[in-house]
Amino acid sequence: MDAQNKNQANKYSIIVPTYNERLNIGLIVYLIFKHLKDVDFEVIVVDDGSPDGTQDMVIQLQKVYGEDRILLRPRPKKLGLGTAYIHGMKHASGNFVVIMDADLSHHVTINLTFFSKQMETRADIVTGTRYVKGGGVHGWNLIRKLTSRGANVLAQTFLWPGVSDLTGSFRLYRKSVLEDIINCCVSKGYVFQMEMIVRASRKGYHIGEVPITFVDRVFGSSKLGGSEIVEYLKGLAYLLVTM
Repeated sequence: MDAQNKNQANKYSIIVPTYNERLNIGLIVYLIFKHLKDVDFEVIVVDDGSPDGTQDMVIQLQKVYGEDRILLRPRPKKLGLGTAYIHGMKHASGNFVVIMDADLSHHVTINLTFFSKQMETRADIVTGTRYVKGGGVHGWNLIRKLTSRGANVLAQTFLWPGVSDLTGSFRLYRKSVLEDIINCCVSKGYVFQMEMIVRASRKGYHIGEVPITFVDRVFGSSKLGGSEIVEYLKGLAYLLVTM
């Protein structure tokens, strides 16, 4: 059976959390439909009450691509990245779940590499990594690069997760595995990414890695700030004590 036919045996639910992504959501949906045209998928947009008209844009996209292919599952306000994943997963009909950012920092075609890697290795999780050969970051200043690298080095040193990039958010999960892991997690925000992959490693799930190049957003502003760094350090301390 060739790769295309194998892909057709699976359905992929692509969860895209959004907050003020009106300028990006149309393009990312267009790219998903363009590059994944031979794949059975649905896009689940979890919008946290964006005041910029993100939801109106998604409604227009539904008219083009169909409400069965683009699911808008909004929430009234910002409630955290982790709970956005949980909310989206409740509406996912695929046997695999992809989580990706809405700001075009994740290249849509990498999904195909994720799918192939999973089929070849039977991995429970395939995660994108910026920190192996072939991976990298474009558009970050030196301070932000050092902050991200330092966060990963700290986590690697204390937690031994078995993967090279803990803070990345571009991942493919077997749905049953995601449900199991997510029920164990207690973190919120950006620490949630790290906790999920560490808990998956502790549970013995097979995790594959694919090099990715992270590209900083063109439209809109980053949600990462000083408070997220503090939360990361608190989350690292929590995981160190409890795992």
